[in-house]
This record gives sequence, C-alpha cells and structure tokens, in this order.
Amino acid sequence: MNTKIVTVHDPAQELSTLKEAAEILRTGGLVVFPTETVYGLGGNGLDADAAKKIYAAKGRPSDNPLILHLATPEDAEKYAYTSELYYRLARAFMPGPLTVVLPKREIVPTSATGGLETVALRCPSHPVAHKLIELAGLPIAAPSANISGKPSPTCAEHVREDLSGKVDMIIDGGECDIGLESTIVSVSGNSLTLLRPGGITYDALCMVAEHVTVADAVLHKLAENERPLSPGMKYRHYAPKAPVVLLKGEDARVLSFLLKEQKTKNCAILCYDEELAHLKQNNLISVGKKDDIAAQAKCLFRALREADATDAEIIYAHLPPTDGLGLALYNRMIRAAAHTIREID
Repeated sequence: MNTKIVTVHDPAQELSTLKEAAEILRTGGLVVFPTETVYGLGGNGLDADAAKKIYAAKGRPSDNPLILHLATPEDAEKYAYTSELYYRLARAFMPGPLTVVLPKREIVPTSATGGLETVALRCPSHPVAHKLIELAGLPIAAPSANISGKPSPTCAEHVREDLSGKVDMIIDGGECDIGLESTIVSVSGNSLTLLRPGGITYDALCMVAEHVTVADAVLHKLAENERPLSPGMKYRHYAPKAPVVLLKGEDARVLSFLLKEQKTKNCAILCYDEELAHLKQNNLISVGKKDDIAAQAKCLFRALREADATDAEIIYAHLPPTDGLGLALYNRMIRAAAHTIREID
C-alpha cells in the first residue's frame, strides 16, 4: 500500500487535506491522526471490515477492544446506552483524555469491541482529531497507531516506523501533549471502575463519582485466558525488543547499582536529569526530573523507542510511584517490563 503522509497543524488552513482523510475513512480506508494522548490508527467504527483492517495493520489480537472517537459527548447516544454519571463525566472531562465504557447499541459491530457487548467511547480535544471526526460524520475506531505490543507513538516519525505501507494516510500533527493513552473507566450505576489510568487521575474521578474502584489488572497481571475489558490490559504491552527491568530502592543505592551494571553489561538506562552527570553517557536516556511525573509520562514512549534503537541487551528504568499521574506511568512501565521489578537493597 502506498501511504500518503501529510502535515496538518491548523485544521482551518488544511481543510481540504482533512476532507480527503475523511473520505478515506468513509470508504473503508485507514487514517492515522494525532490526538492529545498518542497517535490513533483510525477506521470507520461502524464498519466491521474496517475494524478487521485495523487489527491486521497493528498485528493486534481481535479480543482487544477498540475505542470509538466521537465529535461530541452527546454523540454517544447513537452508539451506547448512556447514564447520568456518563454525562457528569462528560461535563467534567470531555473533550479530553477520558474513555468511558458503556453497554453498546446494535449499530456497533462486535468486531470493533473485541467481541464484548460494551463499547469504549472518547471525545478527543486535539483540534485535528476533532475536525477529522466531524468531517467524516462517523465514529472513528482508533487504537494507538503502532505495531501491537510496541511503545505507542507520540509523533508521526514513530508512526512511519511501524505503519508506513499499511495504512492509506498518516496525518502529522506534531508531538502529542500528554504522551500516555486516555484514562478508561466503565460505568455501573453511580460507580466507576478504573480500567486504565491516564491523564484523568483517580483523584479527579473521585470528585465526580461516588465510588471509584481500581481494576486489579491496572497494577497486576491479567489472569491466564482472561479477556481484556479495555485496551492496554495485556500482560506485556508498550514494550521494546530488549527486556525492561524496573528498579525499586533508595536513589543512592539504585545509582550505585546502575554504575556497576554499566561496567559489566551492555545496558540502556532511562534515568532522571539529576543522574546524568553521575552515569556513563553510553545508551543513557533522560526522562526528565525525578519529581516531574508529567514530563516523564510525556516522554516515556519516546524514551523506550530510543532505548530500542540502541544495541542494549537490557533496559533499566526507575519504578514510578502509584499516586496521581504516577499510577498511569506505573501501569505502562510494568507492562513494558512484563512486571519485572528488581529490589535494590
């Protein structure tokens, strides 16, 4: 397939390009587009064949649900059975990095929901994504635009590495603002279950819902043969080729361990800015200051891809905290590491 690559930063100035992309979607093709979280691999969310094309392009298991991207929160009425709590969430967080799982209507094919009778819905705030959905006049089913299991793409260069020749068009809209995929919650009455943490934190959700439960798969391995209820729940995800090991312990002890490892192993290290001057510069990748979780989240997938581009046989990184936005970072990193954590005493 010949993939057309275009650049769109201002939808008003590049309207004809977005109209072309919308027509590709309406006729069953695939378009990669930027969102505020990561780049999405989009197809017609009401077309079962388009969903199959998405899975094929990604090499993604068909039991892993897709997210339907909407132009407005109210569009959810066409595709799902909403509730009062859904609209409270919409008023608080939409458009934005929140995905809500609701019982689906028949119009949504099960090929787009991983065989589930629920559908994941989101209204992105990125102006290019929003205008594309509006012009297409349909919900865009879109997982992250990467080969399944690899780190999600936060810029068009990463998309080209994975999907050039597998999609009809890639829209380059620059670097994504958040860098981690959306928060996913399921709604039951007045309660929420947090299925995947993201830019909308647990504490923020608690300000809207009476009860918020964190799904066990957020922090732990998905049970054998357990069907994922949302994207990102698979055991090993977001992972580079080399094994990732997360280090837990006091900063000084971890730094000492890393210095020793650099002398004896061909390793890459995702380190804090404060550690740069103390480590050998070979295969050293900074993820920002220790206390700047937002910066670490934004650059995580880029850093994992940079580590993947080295000849390192093992990748070391710090184990993040689990409070606030740290929970989202922790969730992505334990999957990238296949839950491999080493305590440094």
